[in-house]
Amino acid sequence: MIGFALLGCGRIASRHADVLSSGQIPGARLVAVCDVKPERAAAFGEKYGVPHFLDMNDMFAHSDVDAVSVLTPSGMHAEHAIAAAGAGKHVVVEKPMALRLEDADAMIEACDRAKVKLFVVKQNRFNVPVLKAREALDAGRFGKLVMGTVRVRWCRPQSYYDQDSWRGTWAQDGGVLSNQASHHIDLLEWFMGPVESVHARGITALVDIEAEDTAVATLRFRNGALGIIEATNAARPKDLEGSLSVLGSDGAVVIGGFAVNRMQTWQFASEEPGDSEVMERFSTNPPNVYGFGHQAYYEHVLDCLRNDRAALVDGLEGRKSLELISAIYESIETGRDVDLRFQPKLCRLGERPA
Repeated sequence: MIGFALLGCGRIASRHADVLSSGQIPGARLVAVCDVKPERAAAFGEKYGVPHFLDMNDMFAHSDVDAVSVLTPSGMHAEHAIAAAGAGKHVVVEKPMALRLEDADAMIEACDRAKVKLFVVKQNRFNVPVLKAREALDAGRFGKLVMGTVRVRWCRPQSYYDQDSWRGTWAQDGGVLSNQASHHIDLLEWFMGPVESVHARGITALVDIEAEDTAVATLRFRNGALGIIEATNAARPKDLEGSLSVLGSDGAVVIGGFAVNRMQTWQFASEEPGDSEVMERFSTNPPNVYGFGHQAYYEHVLDCLRNDRAALVDGLEGRKSLELISAIYESIETGRDVDLRFQPKLCRLGERPA
């Protein structure tokens, strides 16, 4: 039995706690929770029937804790992940793994030094239609990749940002790109390959926050394909879609829904057995934008810990999307194309007040 502890009891923590405490994953269980807000920690502990803590080091000392899920504000991920690794705990960290590339590097180094595993939460990679599309990609069915597109058209009103003072700040969160769209940006890179350069624009359209709520970016991949990222939290009055499109010389796939959950297009030049059933079999209808992927994600984490397997999204893999997001922010600030690999100069993500 692997014991998981939650560090941070905010909005996303309920999703993790529900999966770990419901018996959905044999061999994994929730054993402790921690939050600096006493009422929040106590409420979580009572709801899920586990000890609650106000100090993370006290929780790390709890004998049943084998792994820590870091669910604190993004700007604190590095500090908390490094502390958990130092205590000898495996680390599961929500997206984005950090806000600054140097922090991501420090997290990777700390986990390597402590000989613990680092997992970055990218649960949409485990969505049923996404896995089916990836299977087609690995089989070469797309041929030459031509264009990849992700669209995030979600609704986050001012009340969402007012829930916590860190939301929408450069120091602790960033905007729609680093928060909501980071999953989709990860998928785009996972399918299309490494990015050569990016050009982007961003605005703060409908809410009062430091960072952007709306952005667009065009990408050139190293394989010559082009990409488009469209991301906004300004859809009103509710979420519209979270989608991925992959177009190649021999086929095209579009996965839509509001959580990359519904196969909308599946067409290839050469038909294979089972193609006619894909549209019906590989679509799901999750109750919220988190989708169903967290259960499959934790099953993967458990398998990696039990059998010493490599993680699908470890620290190095998680760093890739952070680097791309940082480059997008750099382009928004400069108004110019930004080449990957690069050193951030004007990117404000993770910027602390003087």
